[in-house]
Amino acid sequence: MLSFFNKTKTLTVVDIHSHLLPALDDGAIDIDNSIELINELYLLGYRKLITTPHINDIFKNSKRDILAKFLFLKEELDRRDIKIDIKIGAEYYIDDYFRRQLDNEKLLSFGDKNYLLFEFSHFTVPRDIEELIYDMTLKGYTPVLAHPERYIYWHNNFHKYTELKEMGVLFQLNLNSLTGYYSKNIKNCAEKLIKKSYINFIGSDTHHLKHIESLKKALHLSIYKKIFKYNTILNDTLFVTNPIRSPKLELSYF
Repeated sequence: MLSFFNKTKTLTVVDIHSHLLPALDDGAIDIDNSIELINELYLLGYRKLITTPHINDIFKNSKRDILAKFLFLKEELDRRDIKIDIKIGAEYYIDDYFRRQLDNEKLLSFGDKNYLLFEFSHFTVPRDIEELIYDMTLKGYTPVLAHPERYIYWHNNFHKYTELKEMGVLFQLNLNSLTGYYSKNIKNCAEKLIKKSYINFIGSDTHHLKHIESLKKALHLSIYKKIFKYNTILNDTLFVTNPIRSPKLELSYF
């Protein structure tokens, strides 16, 4: 059994950020592509996947649609006898639509601490962050910011990351940022966040096979090992629990 709290280990068996549901967002294009990506992640050592489809202005996926696709994927995995634990969350884009959802419905969080994965615009500085984080927490969620290294408007204002941490926001690093996949500046920011001990989760953010190929490179980098040296990574704390309700129970809420 893995020692889940050993800072010297260099493997996680849980991925908390991916886009594996078929034909739902900019991730897997069909069910065969979903299975292909899942098999590749399994070969890399993952044994539990929390897949997180986009919910934003472009992909206005309803909770019902997401859960229906999730059940379809689960049934296909069972039919093909693919033994991997897969759960559902979402990657929420922060806009007025999200704020209405937060006010009016139960969101797709994961883990016994109700981790809620969210993202900001990559180009526009977000507003009213303190109020937003307060509202998430008040609703019982633990806010997890997806790929903080990719918000380029904070690269030269690093104190903004510190402010978010002081608000109780957890950070999820994209492993592909370590390879320079997105840009050199994003890679540099990722390394700085690692060395500041600001990272709580790591994720593949898998959309397609190019991400898998980059991920394979990331797992062999020296900076990848330093993630565990400088940070307490929570991914594998989710491996020993089964906190997410059955999608069948969730569907009964509609």
